[in-house]
Amino acid sequence: MNNDQLEGKWKQVKGKFKEKYGELTDDDLKYSEGKFDQMLGRLQEKTGNSKETLKKEIEKL
Repeated sequence: MNNDQLEGKWKQVKGKFKEKYGELTDDDLKYSEGKFDQMLGRLQEKTGNSKETLKKEIEKL
């Protein structure tokens, strides 16, 4: 999945993540090109899930 595909997918699943992980804020879910790993790290910290698990979850949604 390239960055353009990921960005498009992320726009679709952002709301679902906020529903599932209520402690996430809009700031936690901001994505900008080149910052995906940084965002995954923030999600990992907040959810306790591994980066690999989060990537798989994003791809499934």
